[in-house]
Amino acid sequence: MERTVLKSLVLPNQYQDNSLSRFFSRNMLIIIGFSIIGVLIALITVALTQNRPLPENLKYGIVLDAGSSHTSLYIYAWSGEKENDTGVVSQIAECTAQGPGISKFVHKINQLATYLTECMDKAKKVIPFSKHHETPVYLGATAGMRLLRNENAQLADEVMNEVSKSLSSYPFNFRGARIITGSEEGAFGWITINYLMGKFTQKVSWFPVISDEEDNQDIYGALDLGGASTQITFVPSNYINESTSDILHFLLYGKNYDVYSHSFLCYGKDQALLKKLAKDITSTNGIIKDPCFHPGYNQVMNVSEIFKTNCTDEFRKNHSFDQVEIQGTGNFSRCQQSINELFNSSYCPYSHCAFNGVFMPQIKGNFGAFSGFYYVMDFLNLTSESSLNNVINKLEFFCSRPWKEVKENFANVKEKYLREYCFSGTYIVSLLINGYHFPDTSWSSVKFMGKVYDSNVGWTLGYMLNLTNLIPAEQVSTAPLSYPTYVFLMVFFSLILVALIIFSVIVFHKPSYFNKDLA
Repeated sequence: MERTVLKSLVLPNQYQDNSLSRFFSRNMLIIIGFSIIGVLIALITVALTQNRPLPENLKYGIVLDAGSSHTSLYIYAWSGEKENDTGVVSQIAECTAQGPGISKFVHKINQLATYLTECMDKAKKVIPFSKHHETPVYLGATAGMRLLRNENAQLADEVMNEVSKSLSSYPFNFRGARIITGSEEGAFGWITINYLMGKFTQKVSWFPVISDEEDNQDIYGALDLGGASTQITFVPSNYINESTSDILHFLLYGKNYDVYSHSFLCYGKDQALLKKLAKDITSTNGIIKDPCFHPGYNQVMNVSEIFKTNCTDEFRKNHSFDQVEIQGTGNFSRCQQSINELFNSSYCPYSHCAFNGVFMPQIKGNFGAFSGFYYVMDFLNLTSESSLNNVINKLEFFCSRPWKEVKENFANVKEKYLREYCFSGTYIVSLLINGYHFPDTSWSSVKFMGKVYDSNVGWTLGYMLNLTNLIPAEQVSTAPLSYPTYVFLMVFFSLILVALIIFSVIVFHKPSYFNKDLA
């Protein structure tokens, strides 16, 4: 009887303990579940906060190239965080103004106010509105304005003042318009080439560089050919201080460079042609049998048109005729002979010269040839020729083609350009071989360049790169947490999450562990 009573008393206590254990386990699991959710939220919050995209800190700049025949506008962009104090700059847009170069507006200055409107309006659309007020604008005038300044400094100043007034009316940060020197033009082109070829820095993220298979220390020289002048620029080896005016100093990406750069005014392809005609006209009666024009080509020019520039002053004299007739004969060899007479190599007061007694160290290394060099050789399909003999053979054939045939085959090319390609191609060969004294065997060291990864090869990009040394770097955008703090928090919350998951598994599958504690 007593056993029965005791047994009945024990059963309710066991039932009570099991109920209490289940109640405890269930509530514990709920608490753990909320804790896991909280830790997961903390992990996700830390990860998203630390890895959110940083604000894009792009800076913009505008450079206008006011050349002798046209004006081009280039828009550049770079990150506010600079590498070794020089911006990593990329071209994002370009525009060519309709009309001639600004030097041709000397007698219609009032038209300069609207001359650049189309291109400047394009810049306003390309550059974000919020960046307009801080975007610097620079205009550099080259050989066309240098010639005008030599002829009439007052008129040159009036043109530059009117251009400055026009550019100041736009919502950008106008930094000035000036006539850059020939040496600067050449040197900035040198900067552009080596930047695009990846010679200054490996940390260019805007576009792939093409220096993977080349020695990064092999700095390129630069060859620029415009309408009124031509420039040669390179880093000389074993330089002897013979002409300090031709040496420029640059600090780029933390390294100093001493660069030889000289500009030959009046030796751009347009002025060189006028010089050749002025030279040839002296021994004629008004008819020039010109081997630099195709057979069958015929043109009548006013003598005053040939002598309208200071570049032809050395051949100026009184003529008994007002017009000259040019009759093409199409002969490369004779054309080259006539052009070579423009380069005086008989006199050199230095250890080494280019021509006309101008100091130039001996040629060294590879060169990038751009502007007129590229446009002419690209038309003639000679940019990839590595042999001078092949170039000469193709020029001989092209120059000998009848003018009528050439016009029919290139009907889409304006005649004023088409008629001069024989002369221009021959002039390039003569300038490189007889003017700059490139060895015949080194033709393959000259690489003709138009664009490299959407960036025009010219002086403007180099100008922008050099100027970014003067633009302070923005404060670098950083993540909200330091890397060690970020790693610590991620590991800490992950360990808590793992511990909670293990604890919840034990509570769910083995609640009996808690019965012992309750007993």
